[in-house]
Amino acid sequence: MAPRAEIKPKSKISASRKLSLKILLLTHATEQLEAEKAAKEEEKVRYLGEKLKPLQLTGLNTEEMQKLCKQIHAMIDQADEERYDCEAKVINNSKDINQLKLKVQDLGGKFKKPALRKVRVSADEMLKALFGSKNKGSMDLRANLKSVKKEDIKQEKELTMEVGDWRKNVEAMSGMEGRKKMFDAAGGAQ
Repeated sequence: MAPRAEIKPKSKISASRKLSLKILLLTHATEQLEAEKAAKEEEKVRYLGEKLKPLQLTGLNTEEMQKLCKQIHAMIDQADEERYDCEAKVINNSKDINQLKLKVQDLGGKFKKPALRKVRVSADEMLKALFGSKNKGSMDLRANLKSVKKEDIKQEKELTMEVGDWRKNVEAMSGMEGRKKMFDAAGGAQ
């Protein structure tokens, strides 16, 4: 039996009404865009009117023209400095944004390990947790340790004292017994 798909109820608005509403929304949006463009243009004209006063070149002699040119040149330099500063800020901000994006990507891919709590568990409890109820006897950890006898320590000291001159018994201790002589004989034949 196939699962029933959810059936969406039919809308109560007719297709022609939907189309007319869509057209109204689009015309309203275009009107708002045009109004925004006009407002931006007016703001631009107002800003330029404040910054750039209309030039009056008629009736100026050469000295006044030179002063005016120097003033205009100084204004151009100031505008270039502001533009350069703004570009530098934009570049630095875009670098910072890219670095932060990379950090976010790096952090998103890493799994943060939770802090572990210290838990005191005896050996019996640990074995019970590992093996379940199968482990009936308690485990004495000290019983499994290797025991060292004092006699073994004394024997090791005696052996080190008896060694003496190591050159006397080199062949016997190395386990090569007659092999060295065979090697010498083979090497001497060449």
